[in-house]
Amino acid sequence: MRAARFRSWGSAPVVNEVAEPTRAAGEVLVDVQAAAHLDTTVANGTLDLKPALPYTGGVEGAGIVAECDAGSGLEPEDQVMLRGGGLGLRRDGTWTERVSVPTKAVTRLEAPLAPEVAAAFFVPATTAFVVLHDVARLGEGEEVIVVGAAGSMVAQQARLAGAEVTGVVGRAEQLAALPDGVTGVCLDSTEDLDRLAADRPAPLLVDTLGGDGLVARTRWVRPGGRAAVIGYVTGTEIRVDLPSWLLDDVALLPVNMIRQERRAREAAGDLVKRLSAGELRVAVQKYALADAALALEDLRAGRSWSRSRSGERAWPHAW
Repeated sequence: MRAARFRSWGSAPVVNEVAEPTRAAGEVLVDVQAAAHLDTTVANGTLDLKPALPYTGGVEGAGIVAECDAGSGLEPEDQVMLRGGGLGLRRDGTWTERVSVPTKAVTRLEAPLAPEVAAAFFVPATTAFVVLHDVARLGEGEEVIVVGAAGSMVAQQARLAGAEVTGVVGRAEQLAALPDGVTGVCLDSTEDLDRLAADRPAPLLVDTLGGDGLVARTRWVRPGGRAAVIGYVTGTEIRVDLPSWLLDDVALLPVNMIRQERRAREAAGDLVKRLSAGELRVAVQKYALADAALALEDLRAGRSWSRSRSGERAWPHAW
């Protein structure tokens, strides 16, 4: 079988033939249909956590159960999601044709999904659910401003919850990618941004960009409101003038999805059903396994969606 493996830190993955995995007791053998998300900090060798080289990347995936223990709650031919158990971090990951993983890293899907969606949905969909319902505690009929809203799971789920949603995008051509029912605003429209700052129309802002502009964006929120931060793709630092912040009276809410993993898994089943029914959609950019090096090159060059550990944007690439 084939796998995309890293032979040195910071290098491109090489696709070659490897030995078939042998399933141990307490593990599940899965035929991988699609693999998603690489932890680039691991691949670059910049994280203390370093699997033994060479290693197979990929911390998430989806596939079909080939073999499993009796009493595991799984059956052959079940469609499953792969996540956890050290996949792609402490042990070989999902960028391969078959993998044997601990049972705890395997979740049977509640409804059928396209393989690439099954591999990529978890981080964006569950993060959106947690930020809206657990962290920000979205109220019925509230208005929400979502920054980085093109195709956004936050915007989609806020609409499903009955919220009025303003979606902010970086470029005019991204307006067409906004979910149905979302009012579009472009960051290069001075008139629209001035209106948001003057009206402060919403009690909630969900921000995926971070960086220097975050504080200014919190001023689109009415006094007493809140701003939930789930990403930092435009920068990791902000400067807060405390007197101005106190007068603005907007609470900054961090979203730590590492701490929310259990809650995310609880929410995943219903989200799978909504994805299967077409109520939610995940945009996926697909690569063939043979093009794993190109996929990583595009990710590192910023030609594809990026993901921070607390961010809403997953790397929704799959093969």
